[in-house]
Amino acid sequence: MRALHTRMFGEVWQWAGTFRTTERKIGIQAYRIGTELANLSSDIRYWIAQKTFPPDEIAIRFHHRLVAIHPFPNGNGGHARLAADLLIERLGSKPFSWGSGSLADVGELRARYVAALRTADNHDIGPLLEFARS
Repeated sequence: MRALHTRMFGEVWQWAGTFRTTERKIGIQAYRIGTELANLSSDIRYWIAQKTFPPDEIAIRFHHRLVAIHPFPNGNGGHARLAADLLIERLGSKPFSWGSGSLADVGELRARYVAALRTADNHDIGPLLEFARS
């Protein structure tokens, strides 16, 4: 995860690829980042091996958990979307469309994405799955 973040943002931020050390409104406590990423990785390997969920759902659950961990000071959403796209490609499917627009701009599309993430926080992954393929 750190190497991907560095590749994405290394020319933008000197600290790219470095986990955050301060608390945020979004995300777990900073000291838990490494442990929670290891847990997520373990869960994903298990879900794939056991076919716990269909491939799209595995990748979207991965994305949601990665966003919830919020490991970096900035760039977490884009990082998590690209990581999910790389995972779904490895699982044999096409990358997600993520609402077919730019989520960088504040607007209706981003509002739908954030609403879908919040719904997933309440254990309903359906809207996020739908958004990712819309």
